[in-house]
Amino acid sequence: MRAIWTVASKELVDLFRDRKTVVLGLLLGPLLMPGIILGTGALVESKVRTQLESTLVLPVAGAGRAPNLVAFLESRNIEVVEAPENTVVAVREQVAPVVLHIAPDYAARWRDSLPAPVELTYDSSLQDAQIPLQRVHQVLREYSATVASLRALQRGQSPLSSQAVQVAWRDVATPEARRGMLLTFLPYLLILFSFIGSAALVIDVTAGERERQSLEPLLATPAARTAIMSGKILAACLFGMLGLLLIVLAFKVSFQLAPGPLQLVDVSLPVAAQLLLVLLPMVLIGTTLLTLIAAGARSVKEAQSYLSVLMLLPIAPTLILMVNPVKNQLWQFSVPFLAQNQMLLKLIRGEVISPAEWAVYMLCGFALGLFLWLLAARLYHRESLGVSG
Repeated sequence: MRAIWTVASKELVDLFRDRKTVVLGLLLGPLLMPGIILGTGALVESKVRTQLESTLVLPVAGAGRAPNLVAFLESRNIEVVEAPENTVVAVREQVAPVVLHIAPDYAARWRDSLPAPVELTYDSSLQDAQIPLQRVHQVLREYSATVASLRALQRGQSPLSSQAVQVAWRDVATPEARRGMLLTFLPYLLILFSFIGSAALVIDVTAGERERQSLEPLLATPAARTAIMSGKILAACLFGMLGLLLIVLAFKVSFQLAPGPLQLVDVSLPVAAQLLLVLLPMVLIGTTLLTLIAAGARSVKEAQSYLSVLMLLPIAPTLILMVNPVKNQLWQFSVPFLAQNQMLLKLIRGEVISPAEWAVYMLCGFALGLFLWLLAARLYHRESLGVSG
């Protein structure tokens, strides 16, 4: 154990002498991640507010067939303009987010008190079209309900007679859960930083030292190679956890200072401690995996080339859950990356993590870290490890 701490302290001292690496490793995440989250949130909030409050320009084909409908639209802060000839092309080229078509038989069916047909043309693949589409659809529903009530009163009937079923909405989502929906990408960022946050240090203390021919004298010391490797891993883990601590503290300060609508997550001290505890196994897994790769690589460049592939691993669960959301089950907390994603989402949404989920997660996480440590230890015992080239 003394040899492990000696190697770890030596690597940390050498690391903190390189101020540029320390600044990039420790301050890049705390400065970048809150900026991305709060900056993106501010832009989205500003854009949504603008689309909801500003006058909506709505191209209408056949506006002369429904003057009352056009007047109702204009009373709801919607400016009606003439529709272009090819509405499909106009919508696809984002000339207009949505176009309203009033059917030729609209007036005839209106006079017969039949449903008068209208059509909304839009492109569901365009995110900017969603709010204008909802605004127009809501106004059309309001106009339809108003006319139906007036017709019922004219016939001496109750306006409620046309409502066979009255639907009430009850949203049981907690405020933390609704805020968590806006931060589905936050687990990916945290997992990514914990997974490869110490990559520069891990690669340098193995592949880098071998290129500089300083690893072979270290391996020739009386200390066991396993202890030397463990000391390097311990140093990288401590550096990685320090970086994550700064990131979590940056989140706490950022969300506390943010305007009301952007206070998405309450990062209290207990939640911050749980976030760090969840990320601890991922730091170990990432560090031991990078040590394994660096020990098998012939050069620093070769070891660094694997980072582009490793960066894709944490995003896989996020993409899977976006396409195919699944209910939390105990087995999910044993799957690398998916387990971290589910644990972090629970904390962000303010949900309670059961003791069984904690047990499965920690056991499987540290078991995988131990397995990768054993594989790396085998490579560290190769006689050719300390030889460059």
